[in-house]
Amino acid sequence: AAAEALAKAKAAKEAKEATENGADTADSAPDADAKAKAAAAAKAKAAAAAAAKAKAAREAGGDESGDDDAKAKAAAAAKAKAAAAAAAKAKAAQATGDETPAEEAPKAPSKNQPYLDKYVSRISEAFGQEVIEASYINELGKAVPTLTIQNERWHQVAQFLRDDEQLSFEYLSDLHGVDYEDRLEVYYHFYSYKNRQSLAVKVKTSREESNVASVMDLWHGANWNERETFDLLGIHFPGHKDLRRILLPDDWIGYPLRKDYVQYDEEV
Repeated sequence: AAAEALAKAKAAKEAKEATENGADTADSAPDADAKAKAAAAAKAKAAAAAAAKAKAAREAGGDESGDDDAKAKAAAAAKAKAAAAAAAKAKAAQATGDETPAEEAPKAPSKNQPYLDKYVSRISEAFGQEVIEASYINELGKAVPTLTIQNERWHQVAQFLRDDEQLSFEYLSDLHGVDYEDRLEVYYHFYSYKNRQSLAVKVKTSREESNVASVMDLWHGANWNERETFDLLGIHFPGHKDLRRILLPDDWIGYPLRKDYVQYDEEV
């Protein structure tokens, strides 16, 4: 009987402990769920914060890119505006007769510059530097060395161009006149077969005097060219042996290639 009572007491104790342990387990289950939910909520909140931060960064980057595009467009517009202003300035300079535009890039010396230097040197040694009014390379005319010679000394210089051993311009290929309104000019183009070199010469005269010494005695081919220049521009060539009109009738009034020419009409 004592043993039986002891067994019952032990069983009751174990049942009580089991009941208490079950209660503890039941109590701890809600705590675990709450902790899990809290952890999940914290994780979701962190993810949302990270997403918001990334979005803000992307938006900031887009603004910077937009700023860069705007800056690039503004720079391109400024560059185009500067180019247009430079072009307008160059055009205005040409219109006013200024042949030296600002900031023009230096050009390489012409291959014919040594020839021009040679001509200037030879003529200056023979007649003095003052006889040459201008000397340059005509970039618009196949880079031909070009001289402007004093009117009063022209015939002497012309003979020197033909007879000097270092020059030897024995061939006159062209002669014509030009009206620049404030003056008249006679243009000559020479060629040296000996040296295989070209030379252009200009001689000025006033509209009132209109005289340039004839070179017909030096180059016979100047005959008809001087007559044509006289006929159409009214430039006289003292020394020419037969200076008369060549295209128009002798009784024609005026010179058709002068800028101020007005055709005469007997009925007006």
